[in-house]
Amino acid sequence: MDEILDSSLAEMASAISSRSMTSVALVRGFLDRIERKNPPLNALVYSTAEQAMQLAAKADADLQAGGLHGPLHGIPMTIKDSLDTKDAITTWGTLGRKDFRPGRDATCVARLRSAGGILMGKTNTPEFTLAFKTDNLVYGRTNNPYNLNLTPGGSSGGAAALIAAGATPFDIGTDTGGSIRLPSHFCGITGLKPTTGRVPCTGNALPTSGLLAALSQPGPMARQVADLGYLLDIIQGPDLFDPYSTDAQRYVMGAVDPSQLRIGYHTDNGISTPSAAIQAAIREALGLFEANGQTVTDTRPPGVEMASFIYAKLFGADGGDTLDLLLEDSHTEQPSPQIASSQTQARPTIDQSEFNHALNLWDNYRSSMLGYFADFDILICPVNAHTALGHDETEDMLSYSYTLAYNLTGWPAVVIRCGTDPQGLPIGLQIIARPFREDQCLAVAAWLEAALQQQHGRFSRPA
Repeated sequence: MDEILDSSLAEMASAISSRSMTSVALVRGFLDRIERKNPPLNALVYSTAEQAMQLAAKADADLQAGGLHGPLHGIPMTIKDSLDTKDAITTWGTLGRKDFRPGRDATCVARLRSAGGILMGKTNTPEFTLAFKTDNLVYGRTNNPYNLNLTPGGSSGGAAALIAAGATPFDIGTDTGGSIRLPSHFCGITGLKPTTGRVPCTGNALPTSGLLAALSQPGPMARQVADLGYLLDIIQGPDLFDPYSTDAQRYVMGAVDPSQLRIGYHTDNGISTPSAAIQAAIREALGLFEANGQTVTDTRPPGVEMASFIYAKLFGADGGDTLDLLLEDSHTEQPSPQIASSQTQARPTIDQSEFNHALNLWDNYRSSMLGYFADFDILICPVNAHTALGHDETEDMLSYSYTLAYNLTGWPAVVIRCGTDPQGLPIGLQIIARPFREDQCLAVAAWLEAALQQQHGRFSRPA
C-alpha cells in the first residue's frame, strides 16, 4: 500500500482506472496516515473523512458502470482553509467564520472536484493568509514535521506539513508574498506559484478586487514536480469572475528541452544574504547544469533590490482598508495578535500624488525586471535567507524578499528541494520564468529533481 500512496498522481489515476486499486482503498490509506501523523502536526484542521469514504465508494461504483469522472477520478486531496469549500467549514483562519459554510467552492476547488478529486479535509492557515507562520485563534498552531518546535511556514503551512508527512497526495495553496513557496522550502516539498491570472482567485480569503488583488495566486503543492503540472492543467483558465484571470496560452512541459534554455542565477539578491548552507546547496545544484554542458550565469534582474520597499509601499497604500473590510465581512471581533498589531500600527494618510507614485513604482519595477528575459529564460535563486524558523523566533522581513519580488512581477515560480542544512532541515530553491511560461519552470524543475535524486538519492523525510 505504501508504494501506491507514495506514487505520482498519474500513477494513482492509472491504478484506479485499470482497477488494480480502488478509490476506497486509496482514500482509506491516506485517512489512516492522517490519523497517525496529523495529531502532533495540527496540519489538517477540519476532516471530511466520512464523506470522503462515501464519495470513494461512489467513484468505484461509477467506474464499474463505465463512468470516469476525470484525471483525478477517486484520488483524495486536501485544500487550504483559505479556499472556500461548499460542504466543509471554511474559516480563513478567523474567529468570525469558525462555523461558516460558504455554500459554494472556490473556482480551483470546483475544477478539482469536476476532475474526480475527493476532499479529505481542510489544512491550516494564518488569519486571512497574512503571515509567514501558520497559527490562528480558531485552530491553533501548525508544526513542522521535521522538527515540531519549528514553523512549517505560511500561509500554506498546513498543506506543506501534511504533504511532507505523506498524509495527503496534494493540496492547493495560495501565494501573495511567498505563501506556497516558503512552506515548500521549509517542509521540503514542491510547489508552484503560477503567473498572475493563470488560475482564478475566486473563493480565496483575499479579495479578487482592489489594489493588492494582483499579488495573489492559487497553485498546486505536492511531493514531486510531475504532480504540479498534472494539477495545473486542471485548475488553470479564466472563470469569468476574477477580473485578473486570463485566457493565456497553454504550453506543454514535455515540449521544452531544458538544455536549450539560458539560465541565470544568484545566491544573494542584495537585500538579505542567505545562510552559507543555502548558498552552498544552490551552487551544488547549479553544478549539475554545468556537468550537463550548460552555462549558468551569476546575475540579478535589474531592479530586484527595490522589491521589499515597493511591496511595503503597496501594502500601506490602501490605508488598511483591505484588512478592515476582511474583518467586517467575516464578523470577526477578536483578530489574531498579528492582525491586531497591524490594526494598531499608525496608518499614514497618503494623498493622490503619493498613491499614484506607488502605482508608478510598481509598474516601473515590473518593466525593469522584464529586461532580464532579453538575455535569459530561467532564473534560479533562493526561496528565503534561512531554513525553517522556531515558532517564537523573530522574523527578518527582508528574508522574504526572495519570494515577494515575484509576486510583484507576477512571474511563475517552482520550488523544489535541493539540499539539507546542518540541522537536518530541507533547503529549497526557486526556478522562475517569464510570464505564462510555467512549462519552462516545470521542465527545468523536473530535470533538476531527477538529477539531484541521481546524485544524492532521495532526500530524508520527516521521522
